[in-house]
Amino acid sequence: MQATPMKTPDPLGIPESDLLADGALWTAREIEQQPMMLERTHALLAGLQAQIDPFIGPITQDPRARVILTGAGTSAYIGQCLAPLLDRRLPARVDAVPTTDIVSAPYLYLDPAQPLLLVSFGRSGNSPESLATVALVESMVADVRHLVVTCNPEGALGRVQARHLLTLQLPEETHDASFAMTSSFSCMMYATLAAFVGAPQLEPRIAPISRATAQIIDSAGATTQALALAGYDRVVYLGSGVMQGLAREAALKLGELSNGAVATCYDSPLGFRHGPKTFLQPRTLVVVFVSNDQLTRKYDHDLIDELRQDRVAGRIVEISARPRAEAATDTVAVPLLPQAEDVDLLWPYVAVAQMFAFHVSRALGLSPDNPNKLGTVNRVVQGVRLHAVP
Repeated sequence: MQATPMKTPDPLGIPESDLLADGALWTAREIEQQPMMLERTHALLAGLQAQIDPFIGPITQDPRARVILTGAGTSAYIGQCLAPLLDRRLPARVDAVPTTDIVSAPYLYLDPAQPLLLVSFGRSGNSPESLATVALVESMVADVRHLVVTCNPEGALGRVQARHLLTLQLPEETHDASFAMTSSFSCMMYATLAAFVGAPQLEPRIAPISRATAQIIDSAGATTQALALAGYDRVVYLGSGVMQGLAREAALKLGELSNGAVATCYDSPLGFRHGPKTFLQPRTLVVVFVSNDQLTRKYDHDLIDELRQDRVAGRIVEISARPRAEAATDTVAVPLLPQAEDVDLLWPYVAVAQMFAFHVSRALGLSPDNPNKLGTVNRVVQGVRLHAVP
């Protein structure tokens, strides 16, 4: 049974009656509920830490072992956001590999002799590639443990059988009913960070993260709506480090909610110069997720300033927790986190991208809860034929 998201009056500042008439109520509620759901996810993980640590420790603390963060679509981008950070922190090697890659070419990604922790993400837990990946890993890898992070208590992934398995069942409200994943993405990502870094270590950080996310949802509505109404036909998302995965998720969210009407591109600021910069046209919006890291931020600013001097793109907007006074009119300023680690910025930053995609969908006359009326893409992927591994 689908959970009802946290109900608030006038989600995203829009009358509930208007959202209901436009087929936008679920998406608006699920974006807005994220700060509360993050806090509930933190409390849940804090209560489970005594089970998590001994389960993942034999793999994560073994330098010969490997952790694979896996999912499909938005769920895959959770891993792409977190893998660089976790690989730096843990003795084990950490990689983000989509289930869609593992299923189609398992011998490229699975080493039968290497101890493995497979971390599987699933909003519904019913994606065929997710279930197939668990089965493949079980059959091909001698020493494997499975950590399942899911939002749906009735999903197949949450009931899957394996030799060594621990399931993190997130609050049922995070099982987003909308076509596009919003609170499911943010909460599965937070749960994974808490599982590996430790909820006690994140205790001083969860309140600033949730408050910053709540404040940006409240304050950035008018800006994101104005950008949506400007009618850009191309949008570029750029981010360095952990923000690269976020740039990819932001591009997907806009593609989904615009039903492909807006062309999207994603890259790192440094990588963008190497060819992808040709994507820019006069009606292109560039959005840069600016790092808090002293070195990384310099590269972000260099590219932003260069693009503004080029005068090719329609507008360059920076999302930043350390806004520059000289760029104030083109900055979405995230509060409360000027000294935070970049990973803490993922949640307020993604909320801005989600709101922009939501407003673009409405500006195009689409229903954000179900923008693809033809049914050629679905909330849970369909049409996947699984083939036996030779």
